Amino acid sequence: MIEEIRIENLGVIGSATVALGPGLTAITGETGAGKTMVLSGLGLLLGARADAAVVRTGAKQATAEGCFVVDPTSTVAERARDAGADLDEDGTLVALRTVAAAGRSRAFLGGRSVPQAVLAEIAEDLVTVHGQQDQARLRSPRHQREALDAFAGADHGAALAAYRAAWTERQRAADELASMVSSTAERAREAELLRLGLAEVERVAPLPGEDVELASESARLGHVEELRTAAATAHLALSGDDDGSPGASAAVELARRSLEGVAQHDPVLAGLAERLAEARYLLDDVAGDLVGHADGLQADPSRLEEVHRRRAELTTLARSHGGGSVDDVLAWAQDAGLRLLDLEGSEDRTVALQERLTELDARLHELATSVTAARQDAAARLADAVTDELAGLAMASAALEVRLRPLAELGPWGAEDVEMLLVAHAGAPARPLGQGASGGELSRVMLAIEVALATAPGSGAARPPTFVFDEVDAGVGGKAAVEVGRRLAELARQAQVVVVTHLAQVAAFADRHLVVTKSHEGGADVITASGVRHVDGEDRVAELARMLSGQEDSDAARQHAAELLERSVVGR
Repeated sequence: MIEEIRIENLGVIGSATVALGPGLTAITGETGAGKTMVLSGLGLLLGARADAAVVRTGAKQATAEGCFVVDPTSTVAERARDAGADLDEDGTLVALRTVAAAGRSRAFLGGRSVPQAVLAEIAEDLVTVHGQQDQARLRSPRHQREALDAFAGADHGAALAAYRAAWTERQRAADELASMVSSTAERAREAELLRLGLAEVERVAPLPGEDVELASESARLGHVEELRTAAATAHLALSGDDDGSPGASAAVELARRSLEGVAQHDPVLAGLAERLAEARYLLDDVAGDLVGHADGLQADPSRLEEVHRRRAELTTLARSHGGGSVDDVLAWAQDAGLRLLDLEGSEDRTVALQERLTELDARLHELATSVTAARQDAAARLADAVTDELAGLAMASAALEVRLRPLAELGPWGAEDVEMLLVAHAGAPARPLGQGASGGELSRVMLAIEVALATAPGSGAARPPTFVFDEVDAGVGGKAAVEVGRRLAELARQAQVVVVTHLAQVAAFADRHLVVTKSHEGGADVITASGVRHVDGEDRVAELARMLSGQEDSDAARQHAAELLERSVVGR
């Protein structure tokens, strides 16, 4: 619900506070006083496009601020929190919009700067605005379908939600199946390449680290004579030769003995003697290992050839699969095996998806049948309800028809489109809304539909809590105007309703009456802070008299105004 709107420097309005409340609020005033600017300010708060032309002449910027009372658990509150906005403790959500004379606009919600689109998004769940410019919405097949679905009630809404969920799941499954089918040839080629690659790896049968071991063996076999000569030379250096030339081992032993002879007199030399003994043992071990290794270094041309062949085979395999080493090849083979299993299992996945699509198609047709049946019932009831409402709105010979047009195949919202048609008068053909009907007639059709929706059992839960009507009484007068007021009052029992009107017959039904007045400042007509005021009692009678005759002090007009107020109270 809208609690209050504050406007500054918007159009002819210098400063105004519009305090609203539950029920029906009528906003009236002389032509040019700024009634539509009140709605323009509300439109800015609801995310409408900003236009620097609305900034009051001489002002730097226009400002519109609104206080909305929302349920803390509602989707509006949740979306506001997602945008970083804060709700007051009493559930009030404050929106602010500024429009600079230079053209820049800024939006704030709950104390946080937000994109204009956020205000427009939450507005869909806060307020429904009906004006001459909003009649295009009434002509929209989507809005006509939404109106019928809302009228059909909560059970239909649940069935439609189930249909939508099944439709979404089917679309995902169909897209996945189509993708798999379209890539069947590509997947087959990939699988064949993987099979060939894995077969080659299996034929070569590389072992982990085999290429490194073969490289070492190849280097050894290719330099046998050099290695044997080096080993022999090292052995002679350690052990000496047959001619009696001592080796390093004998020299170390001589050094040990020389120190051991005096070790009892010097602990340090004793320790060094022990270390020399250890060195002698180590040198003897190395000399023995050199002999054994040299004996094993035998030239083997056939083995060297085999090593070269195997290394070449492994190198070719590594270049084809994995990149650099045998270990890379083995890692590729492991990943390729898993990918091949996935590709070979795609056929099973395709069959499973086809079976799932068959199940979903059956489910969709079942749900679509239920949705269509509910819509058929609701279409007849909505047509009758709106036609009855039109009869009291000076359109006694008019009738609304709601038709369901079957689709060639199931769509995202069911098996049919919804079309509303208006029979303007007896004998006239049924035509789509907007063809052959005046703006005033369309306004009354909108009002009749909203009243029908608001009074239908179970259909009001999803409706916004506030309705705003501008020029809903265009082109009507007399008894029809009274009936417009009566139906606005009927709608106001279910929601907050704000109407901008120039008809006293409509304003008389309001629970709250606000008047936008003119004042003069510097020769220009402006609206001051006191320009929007709440009228009651005699002041309200005077305003209704002005609306009836143009004169507040006309006794006849005042008497007529008082009678209107009295009849409106009785007629509610």
